[in-house]
Amino acid sequence: MTDMSYRLVDDKAARLGLIVLRVDETIEADFRAYFPSDTARLFVTRVNAGDHLTPETIAAMETGLAGAAGLLPRRAFDVVGYGCTSGAALIGASAVAEAVAAGAETGAVTEPLSALLAALQALGLRRIAVVSPYIPSVAAPLAAALTARGVTVADTVSFGEKVEARVARIDPGSVMDAARGLVARTPVDAVFLSCTNLRVRDSLAPLEAELGVPVLSSNQVLAWHMARLAGVPVAASGRLFDHLGH
Repeated sequence: MTDMSYRLVDDKAARLGLIVLRVDETIEADFRAYFPSDTARLFVTRVNAGDHLTPETIAAMETGLAGAAGLLPRRAFDVVGYGCTSGAALIGASAVAEAVAAGAETGAVTEPLSALLAALQALGLRRIAVVSPYIPSVAAPLAAALTARGVTVADTVSFGEKVEARVARIDPGSVMDAARGLVARTPVDAVFLSCTNLRVRDSLAPLEAELGVPVLSSNQVLAWHMARLAGVPVAASGRLFDHLGH
């Protein structure tokens, strides 16, 4: 056998890490669409999560975050995102950031709660309605976390789902109907579709045009915030993505 010489490529593309719940079937596909390979390098790892999402199973995820982050490639990341809205609300943004940073070298950590707050600030929105797929004990902490940070959660609706595998199969039309109902009965600045497992990426633009207010989702705001922190573009359009870099 003859050894061949070779050269190493200096890859200057932004490096994005994403921690996905074991039971999530949606966010990875959304992020592959938001971040084509020619705009950023996206690396995905998974954290164990219960088949039934409850406050207890969400809280238990905190102990696995550092290990999940540690399974990402051993190179510095521009941003690592934790893909769980309810988890971010229950565990807390600072605790998530600390756990992720213990497992991966990264310039920034974010999650859907911090991303939503940043998006609302960028768009100048303070009064929102929330659509959640979950039971009240899982959905309520998000509203409480937003309220504690000065956001008015004027109205909410939930599908009362306990089984995470069923969340990815909720008909996007049902989510759209829920958003329509909220806007019809309550004046709001925006609607937030909460949960990284909801398949709503293709519904956002038409629903926003129909309702006349911004319609945000967990995956959308997380991708936007990670792109903003890393200084990279996103393959998407709309009012929120017009505020990249601002």
